[in-house]
Amino acid sequence: MKYTYTEKKDTRSGFGAGLSELGKTNPNVVALCADLIGSLKMDDFKKNHPERFIQVGIAEANMIGIAAGLTIGGKIPFTGTFANFSTGRVYDQIRQSVAYSDKNVKICASHAGLTLGEDGATHQILEDIGLMKMLPGMTVINPCDYNQTKAATIAIAEHHGPVYLRFGRPTVPNFTPADQKFEIGKALHLIEGADVSIFATGHLVWKAIEAAELLAAKGINAEVINIHTIKPLDANAILASVAKTKCVVTAEEHQRHGGLGDSVAQLLAQNTPYPQEYVAVNDSFGESGTPDELMTKYGLDTSNIVEAAMKVFNRK
Repeated sequence: MKYTYTEKKDTRSGFGAGLSELGKTNPNVVALCADLIGSLKMDDFKKNHPERFIQVGIAEANMIGIAAGLTIGGKIPFTGTFANFSTGRVYDQIRQSVAYSDKNVKICASHAGLTLGEDGATHQILEDIGLMKMLPGMTVINPCDYNQTKAATIAIAEHHGPVYLRFGRPTVPNFTPADQKFEIGKALHLIEGADVSIFATGHLVWKAIEAAELLAAKGINAEVINIHTIKPLDANAILASVAKTKCVVTAEEHQRHGGLGDSVAQLLAQNTPYPQEYVAVNDSFGESGTPDELMTKYGLDTSNIVEAAMKVFNRK
């Protein structure tokens, strides 16, 4: 299948649109923000539902505690701030008050990964997926474009239990259907192939599609699967794909350690181990720069997926 797009949109705006829709349809949804309403695109929800919006200020730990408390009264709180502050700064509060207590809190995190750009390493968290997936009972979702982020935002309100929803700042191709139904834990086959499996998540999904086209020109038939839910992982989809291709590439805007690649490797080790290559940041912090410059420097480009696929294809 040939994928195209007519516009680029930021995934954080998909979150804002989904939250706005929930405000109209689900009276139990409440939103909390740590002084980043514009950055998280929560303006519309605040305007239309001020009685269900809490501006906590720069007090992220307090925001998580308030959110946990709100669930006791049957509310469905959506917290919003940058991914770095949504996880690293408040990990103890998430572990104790949300995960351990199995509270129905939706932790919504923008500006994840290197594509935060010029704000630099202190804000570019690349460990958040690992932090969150290790928490018992935590669902971890990393959608690929505006439409999928909007659909995921709506879907997690119906899921009972803590969720980490990760999205970003830059505009990226918006290519998935506007009317899609998001299924938590269900991987999406984008391109069928028999030579190499490419499992991608988030901003790397479109780059994986581009890589598959370049690989086809080289005679390599790549299968591309969108792993939007990293926990719970769609084990059946992954194992079925690898049974055909016998080799794997994982692609993510995250540290190599603790991300999607590690989850896939663990699954394969327990079932049918095959050669695997990682497209991810290799044990490094980021730095200031434009999103495109950083993705190139840290090896997260389309060309890096092509190189990894050719390498692993030649290993099998």
